[in-house]
Amino acid sequence: MILPIPYEATTSWGTGTREGPTAIIEASRYIEWYDEELDREPYEVGVCTLPSIDLGTAGPEPAIARLRALYDDLLEAAGDRFVIGLGGEHSISSAPAIAWAERLGSDVTILQFDAHTDLRDRHHDSPWNHACVMRRVLEHGSHGGAGRPSATNIVPVGIRALTREERNVIREHGIEVVFAHEMRRPGWVERTVEALGENVYITFDVDFFDPSVMPATGTPEPGGGSWWDALDLLSRVFGERRVVGADIVELAPRRGEEASAFTAAKLAYKMIGFWSEYR
Repeated sequence: MILPIPYEATTSWGTGTREGPTAIIEASRYIEWYDEELDREPYEVGVCTLPSIDLGTAGPEPAIARLRALYDDLLEAAGDRFVIGLGGEHSISSAPAIAWAERLGSDVTILQFDAHTDLRDRHHDSPWNHACVMRRVLEHGSHGGAGRPSATNIVPVGIRALTREERNVIREHGIEVVFAHEMRRPGWVERTVEALGENVYITFDVDFFDPSVMPATGTPEPGGGSWWDALDLLSRVFGERRVVGADIVELAPRRGEEASAFTAAKLAYKMIGFWSEYR
């Protein structure tokens, strides 16, 4: 199931993520159905594209609360179907990630493909800014010993832009981060997979990719992952863990850079293929 979430309210630099879902869906019309790696046509599992969700204009916090309620209802109706959310800015990812964390507790890991850690406590005077999304996910849970929140397990991959505050959060919580420079050496895929629990929710910010692969995003950072880096890790994760859901966010379509939308659409189709192959 494909869930378009064209929400944009807190982008920091380049804008246009509200147009991301439409651009991805339009580009998907031109993807070849046959997947040579899987030797099958993944669409045969059944692909349903849902109507876009309107999160209103009341502000980030009520918007994410509304998305959370809608996503919970969708999971109840979806049964064992695989849901891929299409953003929109990255702030939307907290709703499905926390929904799965509440359903599965400590048995779920949030695998974050990203250039940025998104672990700020507040940004532009808001705790619901896109730069805070993983902090909200990390801190989700009831309070445990010494008044500290029981953190949801997150594993960020491709990171190459963060603040000192975020580095301190990583150290405090013992987060297993795979920095982009570490992906230049062998073993990073195995290290990532080993850090994951049995169940995995994937949030894929397209600025994980190097700008040579994905120029159409709000804050492109040099030195990112390649297409094959992403597929190498995704195939292992889908093959060795239970992936419960996913989202693809932060595509900001631009005229003349249609390859970016096609890449995001192909990424979603590959996820459908891996899920249907290994479920």
